[in-house]
Amino acid sequence: MKMSRLPLAIVGAALFFTTSAFAQNENKGKLSVPETITVEGKQLPPGDYKVEWQGAGPNVEVKILKGKETVATAPARLVQGQKKTAVDSFGATTQQDGTRVLSAIYFGGKTYSLEIAQNSAQNTSAADATTR
Repeated sequence: MKMSRLPLAIVGAALFFTTSAFAQNENKGKLSVPETITVEGKQLPPGDYKVEWQGAGPNVEVKILKGKETVATAPARLVQGQKKTAVDSFGATTQQDGTRVLSAIYFGGKTYSLEIAQNSAQNTSAADATTR
């Protein structure tokens, strides 16, 4: 009896770790910005970035990385949508001083997005939100 439980336990453990590995890979994405944007008071120059977040949602902590270096972190809300987004894109708002602040990240081929919550007090114009 004990011998038959051992292979079953091994298979169960393998499935558990495989599922965990896939779940971790889902908490990543790409962000490509053609203009300087601000995240939590830090300016990100134009370029390609990796996005990672901790948590299953709806409230998560987002890290934006350039290579292996974290260049910005921000609280965000993981939002489940109805349809898949066609391409990776982002939303930004323009502040009164002209700076562009990251407000959302959309992931190509996924039905979810991240709404970025800016902790710093800033005056935003919701009508000026754009998607790239």
